[in-house]
Amino acid sequence: MNLLDGKATSLQIKKELALAVKQRKMEGKKIPHLAAVLVGNDGGSLTYVNAKVKACEECGFESTLIRYDESVSEDLLLKKVEALNNDPSIDGFIVQLPLPSHIDEMKVTQAIDPNKDVDGFHPENIGKMVLNLPGFLSATPAGILELLKRNKIQTAGKNCVIIGRSNIVGTPLSIMLTRNTDPGNCTVTLTHSMTQNLKEVCLTADILVAAIGQPNFVTKDMVKPGAVVIDVGTTRVEDDTKKAGWRLVGDVKFDEVAEVTSYISPVPGGVGPMTIASLMINTLKAMELNNK
Repeated sequence: MNLLDGKATSLQIKKELALAVKQRKMEGKKIPHLAAVLVGNDGGSLTYVNAKVKACEECGFESTLIRYDESVSEDLLLKKVEALNNDPSIDGFIVQLPLPSHIDEMKVTQAIDPNKDVDGFHPENIGKMVLNLPGFLSATPAGILELLKRNKIQTAGKNCVIIGRSNIVGTPLSIMLTRNTDPGNCTVTLTHSMTQNLKEVCLTADILVAAIGQPNFVTKDMVKPGAVVIDVGTTRVEDDTKKAGWRLVGDVKFDEVAEVTSYISPVPGGVGPMTIASLMINTLKAMELNNK
């Protein structure tokens, strides 16, 4: 078993980005500026946004964190999105999801300028991804591809099974992995809650991606010996032995599944850091796009 160490891989990416930013500074050019909008006090969202701010520091980017109380109106949030769209100092920004129930997430997502949509969630960027046109790729699927690429995982001709068809991970990843690219050229099966004989389907996978948010869902008997397993899940579960009172658990029962895999990503330290690294890549790209 080999560990797909997203933490180490993302660190290398951030070092590369930091060198690029250092060069821009030496040439007197603008450096990337990422803004993040956080609504409410969800612990997971706060941890994730703080990690993004820290990543900006490591890459030499500027960052701005904008916080609102959970009771913020949809109208006020949309006005802030418009202001960020029109702010030339901001190269890219994200509105951290999920949002409170009284706010229409799709309405907010669609209000973001596609050229500053570094999360890659805007319908225009999703459409460009489907057509393989230049645009911003969703950060988590892009991070998974980069993790596979930098660990020299062969994907061409392989069977890939993805558990979970979300618009954020499963569906875009299924499209990216079928492309005539490297990584890519997989035969992909996208499974979901209505899939029959899921265990048997999973056993056909050379590459198995778990992205459903159900802790320890994937067990050893669902994994083909020698398969590559990517665990996208991150769920907080109570743990009295931890100072915080909780720990992060993936969708894969790591200890037992690791015994039969060729490669496996851990939780934490696998896909999560790669998602943030992809966000940094998109921010640099947005700056270059908006400041030609």
